[in-house]
Amino acid sequence: MARRGGLGKGLGALIPSGSTETAGALQEIEVSAIRPNQHQPRERFDEELLTALTDSIREVGILQPILVRPMGEEFELIAGERRWRAARRLGLNRIPALVRTSSDAASLEEALVENVHRADLNALEEAAAFQQLIEDFSLTHDEVATRVGKSRTAVTNTLRLLQLPPSVQRLVRDGSLPMGHARALLATPDRGLQERLAVVIAREGWSVRAVEEAVKAPEPKSSGPKADANRATNPLRPPALAELEGLLGDQLDTRVQIAMGSKRGKVTIEFSDFEDLERIYKIISA
Repeated sequence: MARRGGLGKGLGALIPSGSTETAGALQEIEVSAIRPNQHQPRERFDEELLTALTDSIREVGILQPILVRPMGEEFELIAGERRWRAARRLGLNRIPALVRTSSDAASLEEALVENVHRADLNALEEAAAFQQLIEDFSLTHDEVATRVGKSRTAVTNTLRLLQLPPSVQRLVRDGSLPMGHARALLATPDRGLQERLAVVIAREGWSVRAVEEAVKAPEPKSSGPKADANRATNPLRPPALAELEGLLGDQLDTRVQIAMGSKRGKVTIEFSDFEDLERIYKIISA
């Protein structure tokens, strides 16, 4: 069920209470009092992406406040039109917003980046914060990493949490599913499997290693003697494969999986977006 009216933390938590003069005040404002920016160059929004965002907001709430400026008795969008459109689709009455007296987004970005390390965010809220910096300020993963004082790998891995189904994101947000376990679920593209495993993981307290094994060989598991018997009948992978996976993963700065068959094998290299794929290509081609 959607959190009607809940601010969530997102980038709102990145702004200390004394910084409103610089960064703008965080408020909940009427969705109906907001109008699109007349200078918004984008006239059409990807329907599939908008639907996915709507589903996510319905499940976990709005983690990223929109940016607006006052225009008489109304507000004009500076950034965050997709979030605003999704809120309208859900029939939300209010939406979290950072209210500024101008559209100088550069000073807002600086204030947010300066305070990101002070925010008490969970992994999903941190991912939402990074994503807003990318979407609203056109930053690359490397630029976000530099600004917030984290490695590019940490930023990219955190952002990948937003690829999980909304129900799984909710478990991460609530603290029921740790980030490491959630990241392990991303090794399978089967969203249904991700959802089923997430519920079991949160209930039974699996280790990350157990999650990784379940994703590679998705068989129903439960704790107890039966689970031990299942694990005993599964052959162990050659240690050399695990070592090579680690070496390749370190070299490419991403998760790598190696599958060996009787006659051929397969190497799977994960990437978060086109920019990340280009980075991996440059490493390989070099």
